[in-house]
Amino acid sequence: MSLLHSLCFALLLSLCSGSHVQRQAVPLDGLLPNGNFEQLPRKSNMNKRQIVGKYSLPHWEISGHVELVSGGPQPGGFYFPVPRGVHAVRLGNLASISQNLRVKPGSTYSITFGATRTCALDERIRISVSGQAAELPIQTLFSSNGGDTYAWSFRAVSNVVKLTFHNPGVQEDPSCGPLLDAVAIKEMPPLRYNKGNLVKNGGFEIGPHVFKNFSTGILIPAKIQDVISPLPGWIVESLKPVKYIDNRHFSVPAGLAAVELVAGRESAIAQIIRTVSGRNYTLSFTVGDARNGCHGSMMVEAFAAKETLKLRFESLGNGVFKKGRLAFRAVSDRTRITFYSGFYHTKLHDFGHLCGPVLDDVEVVPVH
Repeated sequence: MSLLHSLCFALLLSLCSGSHVQRQAVPLDGLLPNGNFEQLPRKSNMNKRQIVGKYSLPHWEISGHVELVSGGPQPGGFYFPVPRGVHAVRLGNLASISQNLRVKPGSTYSITFGATRTCALDERIRISVSGQAAELPIQTLFSSNGGDTYAWSFRAVSNVVKLTFHNPGVQEDPSCGPLLDAVAIKEMPPLRYNKGNLVKNGGFEIGPHVFKNFSTGILIPAKIQDVISPLPGWIVESLKPVKYIDNRHFSVPAGLAAVELVAGRESAIAQIIRTVSGRNYTLSFTVGDARNGCHGSMMVEAFAAKETLKLRFESLGNGVFKKGRLAFRAVSDRTRITFYSGFYHTKLHDFGHLCGPVLDDVEVVPVH
């Protein structure tokens, strides 16, 4: 009888331990399987650079004219930048690549991917997951070295979802299309208020996956292209994106990350906070430069309720920051706070690299 009790106890302990492991599963945060395309197709499945066969690219399903390319100079005078490795894939006319992802229903995920146009000025890339989709324009090159990285978010509706990258364009050359360099996924944690601050994610600590070996920042698309923001709590309410930067590759005022306003008045970021009509509040924030060669006379404009603050500073590109404060009185139970850069900037020694002032440590507190 004691042996039976021992077996029952062991089984119960095993079940409890198993459920605990399942409950404490590590959130997704890293490259997808073969997300950097360094696991190559067999030579027999290659026709020069074109991949032949639906399942020839390890861990991916392909459709249409998909090429495996190596970074560097190409025939015909082209140059393909692959800053995070050796290989990338190029999506030709109407081509696509897909991968099934195991996720948690109801959770929000962000996809980080490096993308560069290779031929036409009007190239776009369509990204979709289980009926959620967006077409991102990639004609504007924010990094002259081709290191542009984008983030896009979705909410999981089932245990397994299908992620697809598609080139919706048709060019005279069927191989023309976007270059995909690397793809990663991150499960976004739930947002919480920090005590005393009415702004959620005011320090931009929660954001998309950042590639470790190379980063020029991550472009966060406008709300019209991505309803679920990869930067939780914030709305990119402009035509152009803002750039998410981390402290491993840039100078940020505090913590792990900040936002760079890279497209002047065309990249605005906002958040709607809860307030009490008629009550006074103070909005504080930090601006500066990312120590990335961005220079010149900078200005960040901040709006809250009916008040405006234009905070100016001179950037020498050496990572200096400045604090701004704006007092305002709420006129409703919801108040929109908005920031944008007053001017356009490029790097001092690289006029093809768009940049701008850094925003961090956004805080709104009631005045007692």
